[in-house]
Amino acid sequence: MGNLGSGVRVTPSDDAVANIAERAPGDCWAFIQSIVPGNFFTAFSEGNILQVVFIALLVGGAAYVLGDRAAVFVNVNRAFFDIIQKVLGWIIWLAPLGVLGLLGNAFASYGNEFFAPLISLIAAVYLGCALVLFGVYPLLLRFVGQVNPLTFFRKAWTALQFAFVSQSSGATLPLSRQASVNLGVPRGYASFAVPLGTTTKMDGCAAVFPAITTIFIANLNGITLSFGDYLLIVLVAVFGSLATAGTTGWFTMLTLTLAAVNLPAEVIATGIAIVFAINPILDMARTATNVAGQITVPILVARGTGILDDDALHDRNDLPLLEEETEEEEAKVPATA
Repeated sequence: MGNLGSGVRVTPSDDAVANIAERAPGDCWAFIQSIVPGNFFTAFSEGNILQVVFIALLVGGAAYVLGDRAAVFVNVNRAFFDIIQKVLGWIIWLAPLGVLGLLGNAFASYGNEFFAPLISLIAAVYLGCALVLFGVYPLLLRFVGQVNPLTFFRKAWTALQFAFVSQSSGATLPLSRQASVNLGVPRGYASFAVPLGTTTKMDGCAAVFPAITTIFIANLNGITLSFGDYLLIVLVAVFGSLATAGTTGWFTMLTLTLAAVNLPAEVIATGIAIVFAINPILDMARTATNVAGQITVPILVARGTGILDDDALHDRNDLPLLEEETEEEEAKVPATA
């Protein structure tokens, strides 16, 4: 892991090398202080994402407290959100052409040797996601949720497969919700917890991927990370995963992590451009890991609060994930306690 990306031959400019030489070690306390903006407008003009997130939390909390008095503000922001989502949809639709161009440029510029380290990055990300998916989650299910991991994977496998091929937690949401119901989570709670987890439970995009890729990009440019840098990577992963968007959330989290360890802008831009070329391959493992966590956490909470339905958990006649439920089937599902 420590040598990840060291085989890539990248020749940075003299200015980039000078910036690397002047790079200071990361400081956890300074990082926490940097989250609070001194000026709201400066945070937006300078593109400080963490400060913008902090402002968004304050504004969102105030809008919630005001209730109906902030309805116009909320509706305007929802309209902006819909517009941005539509534009992002167009960009994602054209993304394969951009990926093809990046791959062609990489082959022409660096040759076949360039892709050996990229394969190691893919392997490292898949290994990290596999450890979470088949190691961490099963242990939590067994010892906290008192659920057989084999039962979990049998009932959630269709949702995980769809997440892997669709690369979208949002598109998998109906399957994830029904899988959690089949695993004993009350329908009312599943309808709340699983959609919430779609934007806040991003272990693949917000934790595993940024950490591994930051090490890759640092080694790619010959930068040695200190122990403090590794602590910062962990801190950013935990904080950022609480507000990671389902659309292009990996890009935001990777940028935050790279900036947190004080990598120069040129290094960040070059590294992201290289990783973007293989992102669809990485995104499949990330999304499957995300969705598994979004199904796992409601089970753990339901068990801890005593509302998990063990009869539904052990019932082999599950409600179908891809078909509409009849009124008779809905009546079999216990109400939320």
